[in-house]
Amino acid sequence: MTVQTELANVTPSKLSVGEISKRFESKRRVVQALDRVSLDVAEGEFVCLLGPSGCGKSTLLNIIAGLDSADSGTLLCDGKPVSGPGRDRMVMFQEHALFPWLDVMDNLLFGLKLKPGLSNTEREEVARFYLRLVGLEKFAHANIHELSGGMKQRVALARALAPNPRILLMDEPFAALDALTREQLYGDIQRIWQERKKTIIFVTHNVREAVCLGDRVVLFSPHPGRIAEQFRVDLPRPRDINSVTLAQLSTQITKALKGHLGGQEEVGE
Repeated sequence: MTVQTELANVTPSKLSVGEISKRFESKRRVVQALDRVSLDVAEGEFVCLLGPSGCGKSTLLNIIAGLDSADSGTLLCDGKPVSGPGRDRMVMFQEHALFPWLDVMDNLLFGLKLKPGLSNTEREEVARFYLRLVGLEKFAHANIHELSGGMKQRVALARALAPNPRILLMDEPFAALDALTREQLYGDIQRIWQERKKTIIFVTHNVREAVCLGDRVVLFSPHPGRIAEQFRVDLPRPRDINSVTLAQLSTQITKALKGHLGGQEEVGE
């Protein structure tokens, strides 16, 4: 298996990012977080945005989510301009952001308020479906503080999926977890993605994580934030992050990324 760098866009774009730029200003300095970034994401594609801290990948995710605005450029979802947050795009952060005063089921039901037209019974049915999907149906009425870190992230994933968004945006959701829990969640997210065929944009600084999960890995270089290179990952699923083949592909991408960084930045492997 090889990493393919030629990317043929044969399907219509679910999301289209066109020449987006963003800078942040303070009294001390101006930081060009993104410089004319363009990216098309197809329906049902799993795209990983990879790069070191400060390269603009999370800034781009926040702009796609509608949590921040670009200084210039265009952003289209299903051909329509994105001007702010919407239930068509749900975000899962590094911190689970669950409500500690609500139990697991009520956390999901709260998220389902974003989906109008459902009766209370229908909301409960949807919530239970997604709890089954992440393997937590038996914990529907558990308190949040009773859950492990991995279980909390599963609840956060179920809550993000329950309103049936068009695009799921994930910002380093597994970074704070231990290695064993991360590996379990890599299997979970691949299984769920294959079952639900969601369009996913996943931010990470970990090369192996990107290769394990993504159909495509988009490398960012910092100062200013730009897309340096893109790779199509041709590996069957489910993928084992510890496999020799995956390690070899990760090494190829790591070398490419370090080349764009001039060997001056640390890259997670």
